[in-house]
Amino acid sequence: MNIVITGASSGIGREVALILAQVPDHRIYAIARSEQALRSLEEACQNRNIIAVPLDITGDRSLLSGLGKRLSEEAGRVDILINNAGYLVNKPFEEHTGDEIASLVAVNFTSAAAMTAELLPLMARGSHVLNIGSMGGFQGSMKFAGLAYYSASKGALAILTECLAAEYTDKGISFNCLCPGAVQTEMFSQAFPGFSAPVSPAEMAEYIANFAVNGNKFFNGKILPVALSVP
Repeated sequence: MNIVITGASSGIGREVALILAQVPDHRIYAIARSEQALRSLEEACQNRNIIAVPLDITGDRSLLSGLGKRLSEEAGRVDILINNAGYLVNKPFEEHTGDEIASLVAVNFTSAAAMTAELLPLMARGSHVLNIGSMGGFQGSMKFAGLAYYSASKGALAILTECLAAEYTDKGISFNCLCPGAVQTEMFSQAFPGFSAPVSPAEMAEYIANFAVNGNKFFNGKILPVALSVP
C-alpha cells in the first residue's frame, strides 16, 4: 500500500507515519519542508519503509507535478493521501497581515487541494483521501478569538471534502475529513497557551492511522469530529 502524508515531520503527522510504517508492506512518502526532521523520521522507522520527500507544498505547482511523476514511476499508484499539513496564527482578526492570511489559506486549504488534484490520476477505486481539519473548522463547534482565519481555512477544507466525494463517487475514490479537538501539539500550545490537552499526538495518530486505512469502508464525504474537549 502506497501512502502519502503531508506535514509528516512533527506532531500528529510524524506519529501517523511511524504507525503506518509498522506494516512492512506499506510504503510511506513523508512530505514536509524540513529535510533534517524528515531524515530523523526515516531513522526512527525500523522497517525502513518511510521515504523522506522534502517539499514546500505551498510552492510552485511544478514541484507537485514533479512529485506526481516520481510517484508514478516509483509506486505506480497512490492508495491513501493524508493531507495533514497545518499552519496557525493566533492574533486578533484585524491584526492579521496579508502574508499571514495568504499562508493560512495556502497551507490549510489550497495546498491540500493542489496535492489532491496532482495525485488523483494515480488513484483507483478503493483509494482514500483523508483531510485533517480541525474542530475550529467544524460547523456548530465552539469558536475562539484569534483563530478566525485558521478556523475558516480548515472549514474550507471540510467543504472541499464533501464536494470531491460527490464529484468522484463514480470512480470509487473516497474523501473524508477528520476534525481533531484538543491535542497536545506545538500548534495547540500556540493557540491555547497554558492549557493542557487530554490527548497526546501519539494517541490521536493511532485513530487517524486506523481511519486512513479502514475508514473509507464505512464513510465517504463525511466531516467527523474527533474530540474529547475543545480546547
